[in-house]
Amino acid sequence: MSADPEHEYFADGITEEIIDALAQIQELHVVARSSAFSFKGKHIDLRIVGEQLNVRTVLEGSVRRADNRLRITAQLVSAVDGYHLWSEHYDRELKDVFAIQEEIAQAIVQRLKISFPWGTKNLVSPRTPNLEAYESYLKGHALLYKRGPAITRALACCQRAVDLDPDYALAWAGLADSYTTLCWYGFVDPRSFMPKGIEAARHAVALDSSLAEAHCALALAALIGAWNTAEAEREFLCALQLNPKYIPALCWYGILYLQYSEGRLAEGMEQARLALTADPLSAYAHAIYALTCIVAGKTGEGMEVSRRAVQLDPESWLANGVLQAALLVNGQFEASVAAGEATLAMSGRHPWPMAWLVVALAEWGKATEADAVYGEMQARVRREYVTPTVLSIAACAVAREDEAIRYAREAYEIRDPNYLQLSRYFPMASRLYRYPRFCEIIAQMGRSEWLQDRPPLTASQEPRAQE
Repeated sequence: MSADPEHEYFADGITEEIIDALAQIQELHVVARSSAFSFKGKHIDLRIVGEQLNVRTVLEGSVRRADNRLRITAQLVSAVDGYHLWSEHYDRELKDVFAIQEEIAQAIVQRLKISFPWGTKNLVSPRTPNLEAYESYLKGHALLYKRGPAITRALACCQRAVDLDPDYALAWAGLADSYTTLCWYGFVDPRSFMPKGIEAARHAVALDSSLAEAHCALALAALIGAWNTAEAEREFLCALQLNPKYIPALCWYGILYLQYSEGRLAEGMEQARLALTADPLSAYAHAIYALTCIVAGKTGEGMEVSRRAVQLDPESWLANGVLQAALLVNGQFEASVAAGEATLAMSGRHPWPMAWLVVALAEWGKATEADAVYGEMQARVRREYVTPTVLSIAACAVAREDEAIRYAREAYEIRDPNYLQLSRYFPMASRLYRYPRFCEIIAQMGRSEWLQDRPPLTASQEPRAQE
């Protein structure tokens, strides 16, 4: 409710920290950030909120900030009958922000008559004494959720936070995630950025080994940066032991490690399903679960869930891209092409949906159109970084075997974080395994297990003859 719209990220950060504090209590089912935030700023009957989130009580409130003063109101309301169970307002200085969060969390514990086993231990732990660093981290964290070009701004905010407080482990984890997600989405060349992400993640864990965020950041960096699957699994499991409902860990562990890397398809689906249970109105959680369904061969369910993801957030290019992929693997090529064009428009023509569009057009028999899109991808290589993994998949779709092999070899040589999309478990990569030279590269990657027990390809998946 502050006059400065920049303060919104500050209010969001306070909200998320209270969510995280309450989620530590095993007797409470607390809905995760994205689902809770879907009602932000909306005047909706709390009975509807309770039904959609499957909760009995709702914590709502507001934050107003003026200079170094805070006014925070909070009220706990029954979603069944609208009865106010508790309410309070706090007029404090900005430096008291952590104490206010603790008071709110403790008041709810007491009002719901929940036994709290840790005695005098606080639910909210101040991670930094530097309020300027705290604010910079909160802004970076909020920007990181937006993905796309916002990740670069998130990186700058997290970098400023660690510059202000070099011992701020949570900000180091945010910095690591900013570096690794920039590389994962193919916005930057990993050779320049990924080593910094790995270093930041290791530093975060060294500073505070009790942080699930730090272990998850290291798990992702180890998996897509260092290509160290043993360390990745160990760190993912550590993160989930510390916080079993940490959405990024559930999603990344499920889709990237269990499915793409290890081929443990059912287990990957289960992890993504847990994320969906914790965050039932999240378009991201729906999109990831849909993708795990597609990879596991549950294509009908994948299409249904991906449509729900798009309904929840029509502007999410990730959700639209997963729907594009679901339609493709279901053989609905015309619909996949239409979804792909929409995804390209909202993603700034990101290489992932562009490559899937090439595959769909080729499968549909639109060779000229597929070649044209692939030509656009090649033209971009001459002026900017494009992840070689998706170039390899697109080249294969239009029967450019030599180019497909060249890009796959480049992916290996630069340690492309997207290399997991060359896994035999990723549907778009299945054509490539018909090429003996590609299989040699996979063996050089140290992923010989991807060469074993490949599922049979359909006739339409046979590579076209070299033109």
